[in-house]
Amino acid sequence: MFQDWSKLLAPAVQDRICLLLNHVIGREAVATTRLAPFAGRAIVVHLRGWPALLPPAPDLALSISRAGLLERLDAAPADALRIEVDASNPAALALGALAGDKPQVAVQGDAALAGELSWLMDNLRWDIEDDLAQLLGPAVAHQLARWGRAVAQGMAALAKGAAHLMPGQPRP
Repeated sequence: MFQDWSKLLAPAVQDRICLLLNHVIGREAVATTRLAPFAGRAIVVHLRGWPALLPPAPDLALSISRAGLLERLDAAPADALRIEVDASNPAALALGALAGDKPQVAVQGDAALAGELSWLMDNLRWDIEDDLAQLLGPAVAHQLARWGRAVAQGMAALAKGAAHLMPGQPRP
């Protein structure tokens, strides 16, 4: 039964991920300009080593539009750029993300497109404070952003402190 629910929810979750990515990309003209030449090309994000105990995580297939934004695909073409993220330990992956670490990835496909995606990942950030300011006003947004940064710093410190508890990690 849980498998059925994940099949129903996966496309909706992937659509929301695509919307968030487009929101971040669309706020920076340089990002859409860099992606536009790759219009029609596809990208597949695969979670390699996903634990069998968890519901299966389907591949996220995206296409680049002429506007330099992303569209979710139901199925990826064979010539898609494939990005495999090591997800054998989702908890470590999440803690690493909180600590600001980049996950281990393997990329197969067009080197030029892979280079542009790498540049975007290194240079684009979601300006949450600006989005909150449009909804709640600048003062409230600033305070929420300060609290959010403090929580993120605390979680990153916790993640780095707990890293030695994971197998294969050196002790501090």
